[in-house]
Amino acid sequence: MGNNENVLFAPFGGNDPDPDAFLSMVLDGWAQQQRAKDFALATIRTRRNVVMSMVDFAGSYPWEWSLGDADDFFSHARAVRNLSHGTVRAYQGHIKLFCEYVCDPHYDWCEQSAKLFGQVFAQVVTELNHITHAQPSEARPAKRPFTQRELQELFDLADVEVERILDSGRKGALAAWRDAIAFKSAYSWGLRANELRHLQVVDYSRNAQAPYLGEHGVLRVRWGKPHRGSAKKPRSVLTIWPWSVEMIQDWIRNGLPRYGHPVNDLFPTTGGSIVGESHLLGKLHTLIDELGFPPGLDLHSFRRSYATHLITGEGFDVTFVQLRLGHEHAATTSIYTMPSPDYQRLALERAHEHTIQAALGLKPSRRNS
Repeated sequence: MGNNENVLFAPFGGNDPDPDAFLSMVLDGWAQQQRAKDFALATIRTRRNVVMSMVDFAGSYPWEWSLGDADDFFSHARAVRNLSHGTVRAYQGHIKLFCEYVCDPHYDWCEQSAKLFGQVFAQVVTELNHITHAQPSEARPAKRPFTQRELQELFDLADVEVERILDSGRKGALAAWRDAIAFKSAYSWGLRANELRHLQVVDYSRNAQAPYLGEHGVLRVRWGKPHRGSAKKPRSVLTIWPWSVEMIQDWIRNGLPRYGHPVNDLFPTTGGSIVGESHLLGKLHTLIDELGFPPGLDLHSFRRSYATHLITGEGFDVTFVQLRLGHEHAATTSIYTMPSPDYQRLALERAHEHTIQAALGLKPSRRNS
């Protein structure tokens, strides 16, 4: 134990080992191992907090844990705290990784705990109590995309809100304009909330295959969702709709300069920071409530709508949309593409029209061919 030997015993000259000091050393060693594997600091903190939560819940140290302690901890999280299936499964993953680390013979934690406390670490998350990840998505089924009609009504109301504020003489017209552009941008490029908030003017560039889109044919998303605690995962998203270019050009030319110069963040605040996710969500809920839309809509619904409308409405290939969304697996993309009511209605109309034309001996119209 070397230089750490003294800190492992109780203060004031006691002869009994200090379990809190030993646990702190173990957790520090685990954090160092995770940093060597390039996990983000936030991920490391989260995992440490989960371990300490189980210590507090079980009333025992990790080298004293049993399968029963783990069962009780996870059961309490699910049944009493009402944590989601995915959250509890993540907790199990954190505890499992911790136990794998402390039980690894390349480290001597089991040997040290045996000498100090007469007990060794054990793996307490096994196939007996681990939640199986059987579905490609654990998203809440209540969440849904916007329909085309809902999107149009929402965007129209967001634009009207700017005019209402101006007509009333109240402050906030610029912020309302910014929010309207943010909502349209989230849909136009299929963005997550954090990706949207961190966009900058310099993230746009030309697409040589679509020169008619000018300087906004490609969007470089720099704050993509990281994979397993690693660094942000950037990706490039091609612009699909010309109206998106017109919208963002107007904002950059006429909206952003009102915040002062220079302004590089696409969605700034007057205080010099970037717009908050809670603000955008609150504004979205206000608009949705005024329109009386059914429940299940949030900021992520713009991303769901983007994928659904590209595949079921525009006819794009799933692989193409997968790359635009930054998904590693096509199965993940498929959960965003449940046919919308609009799509199902149009598909039924096309099927009926084909049937009628066949019965009358007519050739299919170009729209349906």
